[in-house]
Amino acid sequence: MPITITRRLVLSLCSTALALSVAGPGLAQDAYPSKPITLVVSYAAGGGTDAIARVFAARLEKALDGRVIVENRPGAAANIGTEVTASADPDGYTLLIGNQGPMVVNPHIFNLKADPAEALDPIAMIADASLVVVVGPRLQVNSLGELIEAAKTKELVYGSAGNASASHLGALLLGQTAGIKVKHVPYKGAGPAVNDLVGGHIDFMVTTIPSAVGLIESGTLKALAVTGDKRFETLPDVPTAIEAGLAGYTASAWYGLVGPKGMPAEVKAKLEAATAETLGDAEVLGKLKNDGAVPSSMGAQAFADFMAKERTRWGEVVKAAGIKVE
Repeated sequence: MPITITRRLVLSLCSTALALSVAGPGLAQDAYPSKPITLVVSYAAGGGTDAIARVFAARLEKALDGRVIVENRPGAAANIGTEVTASADPDGYTLLIGNQGPMVVNPHIFNLKADPAEALDPIAMIADASLVVVVGPRLQVNSLGELIEAAKTKELVYGSAGNASASHLGALLLGQTAGIKVKHVPYKGAGPAVNDLVGGHIDFMVTTIPSAVGLIESGTLKALAVTGDKRFETLPDVPTAIEAGLAGYTASAWYGLVGPKGMPAEVKAKLEAATAETLGDAEVLGKLKNDGAVPSSMGAQAFADFMAKERTRWGEVVKAAGIKVE
């Protein structure tokens, strides 16, 4: 009898192992995510990228039926977040909210450990958001035209969320379009830069709307212009830069979901579909709108093509500015 039982057990275990080996890939696919996903943000908490990431992550959890944890990894002009993600296992459990700074501008400025075009896989674009030109108590001007005139008579200092961030690029392009020279001070995120603007340590910023809208509404900061082609609904009295007299100037911050190169196709497809579901949610749409953002419909391939074009475009801006590779 013991021998018969042992044989039955062996046969049963062998049958189970065979079934698992045949169904393994399907089971692994269905199980994703089976543990928390880390969503890396390359900037400090309180800025535009962080705000978009947290809105996105909260609804993505529902679409994936799993936990999504936002992890801020600021520093090194947002290159730290890129490196952390690029070096992670390509299993879909470490993802990154990428924007134009680290994704398409930094390759023109830095000698990178991980070039995003080679080390990361685009999954989907999330949103595109206008910026706002704001001044603090240190600079007494009331319009974008007055800011430009002031820059022609004295050195103005602007802050940004870091080298190659959307706020840096927006101000850089403003200076090139207006024909003025202004001094740049990079910070580890929009939050710390805005704090110094409020404290009178810098003159102005071209920053994400979420990082400044509350201070604008309270009168702590003065908004001179928004950088999109339309006015922002929450700031209806603030003109666009073009309306304010700076012809040809528009700038924005875009955000997308990327992961390490080599993710399984099934996982990547599931994340792309979950992103589309998330961006179709009415509550998410409302929150993005409050942040000055417009949701995107770009999937993986369209997002990859878009980033390639953006890399060329901003490379020309960097070259015109004479920024040296570090």
